Amino acid sequence: MKRERLKLVIAGLIVLNCLTVAFFLAKGSSGNSEAVATVGKEKITRQDWLNEMESRYGKEILTELIDQKVIETAGEKNGVKISNKAVERELKMIKTMYGASGGYQSSDEGKWLQQIRNSLMLEELLTRDVHVSEKEMKSYYQQNSEQFHLKDAYHVSQIFVKTKEEAEQTLKELEQGSNFAVLAMERSIDGFTANQGGDAGYVSEDSEHYSQEIIKNIKRLKPGKWSNAIKFADGYAIVMVHEHVEGKKYSYKEVKDQIRRQIALEQMDTPVSAKPLWNETDVKWFYGEIEEK
Repeated sequence: MKRERLKLVIAGLIVLNCLTVAFFLAKGSSGNSEAVATVGKEKITRQDWLNEMESRYGKEILTELIDQKVIETAGEKNGVKISNKAVERELKMIKTMYGASGGYQSSDEGKWLQQIRNSLMLEELLTRDVHVSEKEMKSYYQQNSEQFHLKDAYHVSQIFVKTKEEAEQTLKELEQGSNFAVLAMERSIDGFTANQGGDAGYVSEDSEHYSQEIIKNIKRLKPGKWSNAIKFADGYAIVMVHEHVEGKKYSYKEVKDQIRRQIALEQMDTPVSAKPLWNETDVKWFYGEIEEK
């Protein structure tokens, strides 16, 4: 579905934002002949590194920056406004429905909110001339009611160890002020989350990856608190809750605009891209002629 692809686009834009910051901070640094790495007696200079980054990512990063400006300009020109409620609802859906697989990281929440606002504005601009009947929208709402009924979700981190002794030692160190993420990286036997400092993203009570005993403990925890040692098949788990996102069932009225855009995008059957708006906003760039998408 286009909306699922859009979540990946938003996640990709967050990564591009990070690359952009790294690239231009480095670009503005003095001493571009200094070495950023050495291999034996050979050195790789900052300028070598910047040139390679520009050749690999320059066009993509510039496209993303132009897209942001194009969407903002076209939105202002056409009087398109996206409410804070719509942005917050979309973020809530990403957290509860996509969790860690959606690429969401709480440390990037400000960037996520901005990218979501831009993405919703782009959807609105692309579909502004598409007519969708009330009957179609109500039918979509009824047939996809689960999509608008969000369950409680919990952002959790975890440490899995093999023995009760290891779990008790870990709890002791946490009580003494040790960092949960550091301990997870040092001793958790779950390789994937250990590399993330134990961060497992968002989970709900019907998650297939957790036993009901672990879910029960998660639901009892307040944000910032961790559990006692929880027995599971291969050892013991300690889980910590960062955030509890309360579930909600959205009414038809609350999601009517979202449904209209969704149906319109499906009818158009074209990529969700800002490129069609470039000519409207008179874009000129370093790479010459603009290719239509």
